[in-house]
Amino acid sequence: MYLPAGVMTLDYYQQQADAFFAATVSVDMTSLYQRFLPRVSKGGHIVDAGCGSGRDSRHFAGQGYRVTAFDASPALVQKARDYTGLPVACHDFMALHCQPPADAIWACASLLHVPENELAGVLAHLATQLKTGGVLYCSFKYGRGEVERHGRRFTDMNEQGLAQWLEVLPLTIAESWQTADLRPGREQETWLNALLKKESD
Repeated sequence: MYLPAGVMTLDYYQQQADAFFAATVSVDMTSLYQRFLPRVSKGGHIVDAGCGSGRDSRHFAGQGYRVTAFDASPALVQKARDYTGLPVACHDFMALHCQPPADAIWACASLLHVPENELAGVLAHLATQLKTGGVLYCSFKYGRGEVERHGRRFTDMNEQGLAQWLEVLPLTIAESWQTADLRPGREQETWLNALLKKESD
């Protein structure tokens, strides 16, 4: 998850870390990995941006990729460290600095917590941390605009909205698609998934 301008979303994850970890750590993400990993060179550097439980970081590391993971919630960072054995960092998107730039960034259900008026700046910063030709995966709850759901802020997104955000950035949509939520009992929720390619510095 990502710490937005307010503390509401962070408070949610701090208070619900155990429940969130339990609900997400075992979700089968194979269908998403199959679209993302073929675009990353073997053994390449993947940043798990807003890693939550550490589920995806653990998978990528197990496949031989070099993984940098971070999250804004101290409670989730500790759980991800315990689960992955990786030195998961505690910070937000804007504190990410990769030298040399990463091969890929995985932002699964994390950018959706960035306030809409900050999203362009966050995407621009992430683009600077990605090598030319690198790929950024992101996912949003499907729709448009900012909403509050059960103590968390979300910026919903559809294909047209994402394309508009990218107009002034060195990122292009390589692929986008909709999926149902992969968590049991949440199948009625629709997500927008996108693979963004960095075209230039």
